[in-house]
Amino acid sequence: QVQLVESGGGLVQPGGSLRLSCAVSGFTLEYYAIGWFCRAPGKGREGVSFISSADGSTYYADSLKGRFTISRDNAKNTVYLQMSAMKPEDTAVYYCAANQWSPAGSYYAAVGYAFWGQGTQVTVSS
Repeated sequence: QVQLVESGGGLVQPGGSLRLSCAVSGFTLEYYAIGWFCRAPGKGREGVSFISSADGSTYYADSLKGRFTISRDNAKNTVYLQMSAMKPEDTAVYYCAANQWSPAGSYYAAVGYAFWGQGTQVTVSS
């Protein structure tokens, strides 16, 4: 049974940092592309950051470059999203998603991912 479980969300002050984790089970992580998406209040789901299966190439939404870092530990079956210099507009529910080898289409398109976690809430507020 494929399962993705996000953790690490919470309340953080502007300028602070959080590290989200996506623990996967039921499949071999190294064969899957992983994406992080977020859904802010009143908005649709948006792509945040992505990591490929083959060579670990990483991709980021333009607005997040330099603040967020995605990484994977295949031995631990876990993908991480390190978020720094956080802003109130980063407030959202964050989801991780997986698709074997690569997404069906663009890395940034949610429809290309077959498996999803339940999400973890991130709130940036003073």
